[in-house]
Amino acid sequence: MTNIEFDKTINLDREAEILKVLGHPVRLKIVAGLMSQSCNVKKIWECLELPQATVSQHLALLKNKGIIEGKRDGVEVFYQVVSQEARNTVSALMKGFACG
Repeated sequence: MTNIEFDKTINLDREAEILKVLGHPVRLKIVAGLMSQSCNVKKIWECLELPQATVSQHLALLKNKGIIEGKRDGVEVFYQVVSQEARNTVSALMKGFACG
């Protein structure tokens, strides 16, 4: 286990913001899914079996916080994870739940 000391000079605002955003199960599922492939909103809501409006709201928040980005391809927008901090957080979380 890593020994971490208390340090009032360390700024963890960005990390705390990422944890707050990823604290919702739908957003966590979206980010985990987008880590392996970029997807458009239709594929995301079909896979998660959620209304399109719900998925769009979560995507907007993730985009606003700089965790994902949308790239336009014709009339479709494909989303991908661009935040390395979010990738690291979700990867660490998933490793914690891996069997083995």
